[in-house]
Amino acid sequence: MIQLLVFLPLVAALIAGLGNRMLGDIAAKAVTTLALFVSAALAWVVFVSTGLGHGAAYTLPVLDWIDSGDLHIAWAFKVDALTSVMLVVITSVSALVHLYSWGYMAEDPDQPRFFAYLSLFTFAMLMLVTADNLVQMFFGWEGVGLASYLLIGFWYYKPSANAAAIKAFVVNRVGDFGFSLGIFGTFLVFHTVKLDTILGNAHAMQGATFHFLGAPVDVMTCLCLLLFVGAMGKSAQLGLHTWLPDAMEGPTPVSALIHAATMVTAGVFMVCRLSPMFETSAAALTVVTYVGAATALFAATVACVQTDIKRVIAYSTCSQLGYMFFAAGSGAYGAAMFHLFTHAFFKALLFLGAGAVIHSMHHEQDMRFYGGLRKNLPLTFAAMTIGTLSLTGFFFTSGYYSKDAILEAACARGTEAGYVAFVVGAFVAFLTSFYSWRLAFLTFFGAPRWAGSEHIQHAAHGDDSPEADAAHPGGTEGTNDAVGQEHDHAPVQAQAPTGTGGYHPHESPWTMLLPLGVLSVGALFAGFVFHGVFLGPDADTFWRGSAFVHRDLAEAMERVPAWVVWTPGVAFFLGLFLAAQNYLRDLEAPQRFTEGFRGLYTFLVHKWYFDELYGLLFVRGAFAFGRLFWATDRNVIDRFGPDGVTAVVGESAVLAKRFQSGYLYTYALMMLVGVAAAATWFVPRMFQ
Repeated sequence: MIQLLVFLPLVAALIAGLGNRMLGDIAAKAVTTLALFVSAALAWVVFVSTGLGHGAAYTLPVLDWIDSGDLHIAWAFKVDALTSVMLVVITSVSALVHLYSWGYMAEDPDQPRFFAYLSLFTFAMLMLVTADNLVQMFFGWEGVGLASYLLIGFWYYKPSANAAAIKAFVVNRVGDFGFSLGIFGTFLVFHTVKLDTILGNAHAMQGATFHFLGAPVDVMTCLCLLLFVGAMGKSAQLGLHTWLPDAMEGPTPVSALIHAATMVTAGVFMVCRLSPMFETSAAALTVVTYVGAATALFAATVACVQTDIKRVIAYSTCSQLGYMFFAAGSGAYGAAMFHLFTHAFFKALLFLGAGAVIHSMHHEQDMRFYGGLRKNLPLTFAAMTIGTLSLTGFFFTSGYYSKDAILEAACARGTEAGYVAFVVGAFVAFLTSFYSWRLAFLTFFGAPRWAGSEHIQHAAHGDDSPEADAAHPGGTEGTNDAVGQEHDHAPVQAQAPTGTGGYHPHESPWTMLLPLGVLSVGALFAGFVFHGVFLGPDADTFWRGSAFVHRDLAEAMERVPAWVVWTPGVAFFLGLFLAAQNYLRDLEAPQRFTEGFRGLYTFLVHKWYFDELYGLLFVRGAFAFGRLFWATDRNVIDRFGPDGVTAVVGESAVLAKRFQSGYLYTYALMMLVGVAAAATWFVPRMFQ
């Protein structure tokens, strides 16, 4: 069953990809979607039997792979509670995204290729989470990197999509280099890459040191930090986060699949999988906590000033990943995985809901040109409201259970890093509520501001053909600059005339609405149904060693003060009130803020100037070196190498051509000259 679950998406990707136009759109979509729904059904069976049913964990060998000296690597599937959680998240969201894409990508001429990429990505992610050794995990790790590159740059004829795909690939290579060094170091220390052996012996290496440049370095801290660098890249933590917002250049279903529910959570999964290693190093856990808290704060502040609906949700994803990491850094691995689980439902719901809005608004993504859509899109409005309530942690939604558990764990940890993470997390909860409700109010409330959009004017005049949009056949997603040089956004009222412009938005087809309904159920009830399993008294029984469980931390979470428990609720209502005040009542307030705090606003709009800093430190230098070597290659190597030889041959041919006139007297003259030259050479030597 596990083999079928994992390899079905690969088989579907091969059929759709190799068959392509010959197979046809309907057949390619049907094969891939059916395969994913079968995999999702099998994943829930595994989750119920292995996770909820407390079945024994097991490893299923597939084949031998590498056998060289002490290095023995076999392909095998490791199935335990942690794996079963990830299988459910990956296959469920992927299956719904496949179905959603039937409607969203209906006008795209390359649907077989798109669905093949989606299934290929799903297979790579499944290989990652079922790996029983670090090398197999790295195979899946690189596989999702490749698939994300293909999906982000799916509309390859858009320069911005190509730039975003390359940026994601390059930034992830930085993280993957750290991950590679961590794997090398782990093999050097433990003489194996098999996870069970490494995790079982990690405690024995606690306190061990090695000398580097004459200074002692803790072995486990070094290994954990190197591995964490890989997690930072894949999960877009501060410093290696710059690729995630630009990845919105891909189609919206890609955003929901890769950048909300699966790929970006790979780093969190890896840290939780290796939790026995991280538990041997307090320093590494502290770093994880601070990096997660800093990422949550950074992304939340930037999301508050974005006007592209998908970028707001993208930065929200980055912020929520920060929550997961500082939960793991606090030792609450169960809370981190629980938030990963619930986040998959409500964030995929928000992305797909945003896609439905973009689809209905003729692929306009700027929220300044929305307004009043709740009457035209009642089902989409209901779904996105549910997603917003869950994201902001409203009482008894999924986000309420998982986010509150993270904040309580950070406070109950009792360390300086834990207290800092709690304070930052509480403030980020306030910002999350503000920017989430800002998105809702700008999109669904107020007067329509559709008349100011060029894309909508195309539709209003009946020009709804693919050629109406210059960017791609199915729309104009990703109009923001992919290289991080986004222009300064004006306040929401500026350059956004009121009125409908004669356009009438309509609900999306059922293939898009059905996934929204299913995800809405998960966003509402997944937290209530499963919080006892992930975090309750029986959490030890559920995880059964697949993730480290601090019993004392779980008990401390039950004894936190009441004000700690109520802090997220207060943050929710404060953010809601501020958003309502600025975007429902006093509509001039945002402009007054930007004018009064121009420096802060500019700082946030430019995303803390990370892209500009990286451009100055790395990009310009790289291009300068590239131009230098290119000039050397052209002016020296090519000039005196192949181009020089070619020029000599060409000139020789031109000279030789002059003697090939075709006239008899020319050839006779050349023969006479030849005889004379030979005589001049030989005759004097004959008489010497």
